[in-house]
Amino acid sequence: MGRRPAVGGRLSPEWEEPSCIWTLTHTYTCTRTLSLGRLLGTIEQEHILTLSVSLDVASFIRTEHISAESTLVVPSFGVHPWEAPKVAGSVDDLQAAVERSPMIGEIGLDHRFVTDESQYEAQRVVFEWFLAKAVEQEKLVSVHCVGAELETAGLLADYGLTRGIIHWYSGPIDVLHQMIDSGLMFSVGVEVPHSDHIRSLARAIPANQLLTETDNPGGPREITGQSGYPELIIEVVDELARIRDTTTHEIAATVLSNISKLITQDKYLQPWGSHLDGA
Repeated sequence: MGRRPAVGGRLSPEWEEPSCIWTLTHTYTCTRTLSLGRLLGTIEQEHILTLSVSLDVASFIRTEHISAESTLVVPSFGVHPWEAPKVAGSVDDLQAAVERSPMIGEIGLDHRFVTDESQYEAQRVVFEWFLAKAVEQEKLVSVHCVGAELETAGLLADYGLTRGIIHWYSGPIDVLHQMIDSGLMFSVGVEVPHSDHIRSLARAIPANQLLTETDNPGGPREITGQSGYPELIIEVVDELARIRDTTTHEIAATVLSNISKLITQDKYLQPWGSHLDGA
């Protein structure tokens, strides 16, 4: 496992072990803006373990169907903060989906892209409902906190949640350190080659709390104007290796070890542990 990926995002034959070589901890397979055939083809061909989050119940159901086509796709149910006002008055209707889901996400708060402050209370109601379920069911969470990093850190602490993945953290460095101290993990994605601030945050994350993501298709579209596919993980890992003064091999191995710890210690995620043999 000691080489850099080949140009064009294809892995060459000498990259052999372990059985799962890439991990995406935050992506959307449920979107209809991407070719599902290409999406799953890439996941299978490059052996990418993919934690596939949801926006709402409908997208989770689609993600469940997609996960039935690939054992490398882990379906995760959540309600994105942008969708929270639609369900804040009927959160208990989400119970069945939470029960089926092996993890919870995408959930959280968004006070940057959502500028209508009247929606913030609904976001908080839905987020806290999911946090309570995560504690009750002992499930891993994937958390969105853009523009509300300090409040998110406070809520996670209030609920005693330390088994979580903070998606695309872009906030203040002091709050990052607060979250680091609580033991949370952080998924770094496609903005890292394009932002000095994101690079500084990525350098600050301890190796044992580092994960990778692509947030495709929407995340890459915000950065480059084009929808992204999972193979963008190669660019993320390359840039992380550069800014952390290490090798692509070391970053990939570190991320694989970190996700393995999350999965093998989790009764709901253990079925996907076979992809991590040898990590």
